[in-house]
Amino acid sequence: MAGYESGLKVTQMTLALNLVIALLLGPLMAGVVRKFVRARLHSRQGPPVLQPFYDICKLLGKEDLRSSSSPIVDFAPIVVMAATITAALLTPMGMRSPLAGHGDLIVFVNLVTIAVVGTVMVGLSSASPYSLIGAAREIMMHIMVEPVLVICLIVAAVKAQSLLFWHMAEGATAGGMSISMVIATIAMLMAMQAQIGKQPFDIAEAETEVMGGAFVELSGPRLALFQWASFARQIVYASMLAAIFIPWGIDLAPPWNLGAHLLKLLGVYVLVGIVDVVHPRIRVEQAIKFFVIIIVLSLIGLGLAIGGY
Repeated sequence: MAGYESGLKVTQMTLALNLVIALLLGPLMAGVVRKFVRARLHSRQGPPVLQPFYDICKLLGKEDLRSSSSPIVDFAPIVVMAATITAALLTPMGMRSPLAGHGDLIVFVNLVTIAVVGTVMVGLSSASPYSLIGAAREIMMHIMVEPVLVICLIVAAVKAQSLLFWHMAEGATAGGMSISMVIATIAMLMAMQAQIGKQPFDIAEAETEVMGGAFVELSGPRLALFQWASFARQIVYASMLAAIFIPWGIDLAPPWNLGAHLLKLLGVYVLVGIVDVVHPRIRVEQAIKFFVIIIVLSLIGLGLAIGGY
């Protein structure tokens, strides 16, 4: 009984930790990058670090104006946020995830897809041409990025002989970085900009082209939920990269394992922020050619992993 209660407390602690990291650290890291990376590279002061929180709170208090009577607009933000939070609870964030034994790679990929489908459905439910174009671009980006994510995670699964993320992280730590894992890590790093929707791959939300894409006619609390879910999704992808493909520090004792994870997250965010500033947005056909190369690279890594390398 004592062991059960102890395990329950650990699960509750990691549950709260993952929620805090996804929902609070996501906007905070975005604010840090805007203030200390983007603004510095632009030689300006930049907005406050807490500006993403201010924006979310302001939107939550605004009137919810509607341009579409479709019920999809009402339910999609909730579905996207719920799918993103569940994906965060499956992701190792410095320590074993709270739902580690209740979901694996397949569940995670489905949750990510649900979040994308929710965004696309909002765009398609609007009559705005900008929203429709943004939804179409969102589908295209997902079709290009999803194979890279899945193949790289399969490489880690093959090496760990398990579909559970914690086993993948432990396997990468115990077995060291094999050739296949190094290739998968490079592919994940190259795809990270597109996974979190930053330049040069912010094609779906390009403000100067399609005015925010699928979100162009959203306002108030619904837009706030989408923005909050976007910040949380960025943390999920960055944590997946940090925990499985850069597994340094997960074998440390608490709280050092958490500190190591946060340092890796900061490094990923700074790298993404620098690329976001210095690299202009690319055209759709350029993105397709780029991701063909990354998919081929990740397939090479998968072949090496199956071969035992």
